[in-house]
Order: sequence, then C-alpha cells, then structure tokens
Amino acid sequence: MTGTAFITGVTSGIGAASARRFAAGGWKVVGTGRRRERLDGLAGELGEERFLPLELDMRDREAIEATAASLPALFRDVDLLINNAGLAPPLDTVQDSDLAPSLQAIETNITGLVILTRRLLPGLIARRGAIINLSSVAASYPYRGGAVYGGTKAFVRQFSLDLRADLHGTGVRVTSIEPGMIETEFTLVRNGWDQAASDALYGDMNPMTAEDTADILWWAATLPSHINVNALELMPVNQSFAGFQVAREG
Repeated sequence: MTGTAFITGVTSGIGAASARRFAAGGWKVVGTGRRRERLDGLAGELGEERFLPLELDMRDREAIEATAASLPALFRDVDLLINNAGLAPPLDTVQDSDLAPSLQAIETNITGLVILTRRLLPGLIARRGAIINLSSVAASYPYRGGAVYGGTKAFVRQFSLDLRADLHGTGVRVTSIEPGMIETEFTLVRNGWDQAASDALYGDMNPMTAEDTADILWWAATLPSHINVNALELMPVNQSFAGFQVAREG
C-alpha cells in the first residue's frame, strides 16, 4: 500500500521521522512546519517528487485553509493525514503561568488540528483514507504543570473517537496515538531550549525515540483497510504511573 501522506510538524521529532519512514516506504509526503531551513533540508534529503515542503504555522487559520485548497496535482490526493504538530507550555501551574504560551498550545494542538482535518476530510472520504492524531499519555494521566497540555491532548483523543463515529460508513479510519516519554526536541522547546533540563529528564531511563513512534504510525496506517486502531497508548518500559500527592496539614 502506498499513497500520499499529509504530515504536520515535520521539522523535528516524530514528524521528521515519519516523513522519512513513509517516503522510504514509497509514499509521497506533504510535510508542514514553521522552520523553512529544516523543511528545505528534508526536501533535499527525500527528493522533490517524494516530498513537498510547506511552511505553515498551525495557528494561522487562513494559511491552513489556503494550503489545503492549493496542493499541487502531484500531492493533491491525500490518503493519510497525520496530525502531529503540537507543543506544550512551560511546566508552570495554571495559577502561576503566563497565558500566552498556554493559548499558543491550545491554538496549535486543538484549533489548527480541527481546521486542517475539516478541510481535508472531503478528499479523505472520497479516497477512503485514514487519519492519525498524535495525542499523549497526558490525555489520561494528570501531572503538576500539565493542565493545559494534558487538556489539549485529552481533546485530541476524544475528538478522534467522536470523529470516527461521525465517519461511520465512509470507510475512513481514525486513530489516536498516545505516547509517553520520547526523547525529541519537545522538552527542549518546553523548557526554553534548556539542554540540561532535557538531559535530566531522559538520562539513564532509555526513552522511546521518534523513529520508534514513526514505525508505529507506519504500522497503523498500513494495516488492512478493514481494521481500525481506535487508540493506542505507548510508554517506554522504564516509565510507569505516578502516585497520588498528599498535602499534610498542621
């Protein structure tokens, strides 16, 4: 099975690894991101007939709609949408947080995802395609400082399940992938590019990699068309569940 995959957030991490994985598997890839130089680098690596680089900020509604409406003929027939672009605000509690990064996460992780999905749905329905949305274990398990990010990913998970209900009978598959700790630029961005913070988080714990996750996306996308993976939660073996917090009085 081959086709055309539209993947958001390909300038690093899971998105970049997925673009490489699907291109290596014979797919054409439309890849979006905010960093032009990284898009161009990926295009040079994968080739212009295999990869279409599009500079796109998922907070820009007009740009999303224009992009979806103006794909060139070679990449127009999208068979698979991977909504990967996303970010997290710093690990501040809500009461101590700066509102701007929280709104940026909401606009990117939720609003942009919904707009793009809606714009590509007619073609995906016509081609009996598939949608894979990147949620997170943060959608299910709370942690201090994760209210906004976890809330956005809970939306993505529930949106995926309800979207599948809406698409009943169309043949379109919808999957929510919910990873735990993956060593990418995610933590660097969240902590203002503090390499020490990232190293401390992932040190000596053998986290998942972007390539691990890309392989799972490939597997879900290339299953027989009568099989739908509704939701899939992933963690490295060395990550588990936190205990409850107790505030002592007195």
